[in-house]
Amino acid sequence: MMSQMPQLSACPSCEEPLESGDRFCGACGYDLSAVPAPPDDHPTLTMNGAVPPAPEEAADVDWPVVPQPENSETPPAVLLPTDLPGTDSGGTPLPSNAPLPPAGSPVAAATGVRFDRPPEPDEYPLQAPDPRVAAEPPTGGEGVKVCVACRSGRVDPDGYCENCGHAQPRERDHMEQELGPLAAVSDRGLRHHRNEDAFAVGQCVLPDGAPALVAVVCDGVSSATRPDAASLAASQKAGESLLAALPQGTHPQAAMHEAIIAASHAVNSLAEEPATAREHAPHQNAPACTLVGSVVTPTLLVVGWVGDSRAYWIPVDRSSPPARLTEDDSWAAQMVAAGLMSEAEAYADERAHAITGWLGADAYELEPHTASFKPDRPGVVVVCTDGLWNYAESAEEMAEIVPVDAAVRPLHSAQVLVGHALDGGGHDNVTVAVVPFPAPPQGAVSG
Repeated sequence: MMSQMPQLSACPSCEEPLESGDRFCGACGYDLSAVPAPPDDHPTLTMNGAVPPAPEEAADVDWPVVPQPENSETPPAVLLPTDLPGTDSGGTPLPSNAPLPPAGSPVAAATGVRFDRPPEPDEYPLQAPDPRVAAEPPTGGEGVKVCVACRSGRVDPDGYCENCGHAQPRERDHMEQELGPLAAVSDRGLRHHRNEDAFAVGQCVLPDGAPALVAVVCDGVSSATRPDAASLAASQKAGESLLAALPQGTHPQAAMHEAIIAASHAVNSLAEEPATAREHAPHQNAPACTLVGSVVTPTLLVVGWVGDSRAYWIPVDRSSPPARLTEDDSWAAQMVAAGLMSEAEAYADERAHAITGWLGADAYELEPHTASFKPDRPGVVVVCTDGLWNYAESAEEMAEIVPVDAAVRPLHSAQVLVGHALDGGGHDNVTVAVVPFPAPPQGAVSG
């Protein structure tokens, strides 16, 4: 017996308004009769409000204050790899193992937290095929686009297959970019209906002629309005800011701080759109995203972040220890730092991915984190969203999946890392940039 047609007000694929009785979306061709059950995964969401308090009576956690640098003429101190994890924007060491508070001491829940728990279907049938599956490209003639679903039909100017009617994938479903010695890859994953991650990579020359490599990765907050627009605006603005400031002699750590501020303004401006732009989702939060970035020179490694996207240090010599260079702005990290839970317990909790810091007009307070390092050996910096590190959380786990030749084959390595996340289930969008240290001279090309 035919099942009853689900009543939807908007297309679950492109959010186009629907009329009663529609069987297919008129904008993207989505089959409205196929409404899969929600999956088990929990991507990043937003909800303003307090986190449920810990079992014990809570009080405020004493988070370090990260003031803006006074000027760019006095560079912050840098540390050797043996002193990892480095210094934050205020010059305070970033602890690798936070001390436990005395027994019975209270800790507080965050005042502003975003939960990312939107119901997502198990899969979206009218999207791009699994990028891991190799297929011989069909022959459709010069200049003719062939359907990614049936592999035989021609694609009309409106983006639909003339044979099977399949709507073709969007450009951001899978993106790759290799720029000299660094590269980045972003993929929609296997569960999301769109890619809400974005990245920016670039290279420039410092005033002394030394090269500098820049990578920025952003993860849109799924419960917010237009998270894909937020991540794109933030990554582009942060990248542009870094590539403009570094050649002028701004210290990389100060440049990173300024880039995060600029990215925040870019995301905030998205909330100033006309009311008609949000008429179909009037109760959603303002556009929001997380950000993590890295600047690499021949002698210095700088990272900056807001949210729970991460940067990892992976030495070329795998006998040397890897390290995580960032600390999450998240409920789980807060519980671990407060000594209420072990890291394993915290990240197993359903509230683990509630973020306590983000870029967006409704953020309670913007606190950009930056840290600088001076490694004494070559390696690579892996800059990624939680779509990857959910499948390789510790520095040791990340080092195991990073190819040994990552420093000379960054694009291949980024593809391998994205493939690892897809093989693990691809529950979230996944984005990763691979940046070699030290930055090679301008003109060097990956092998």
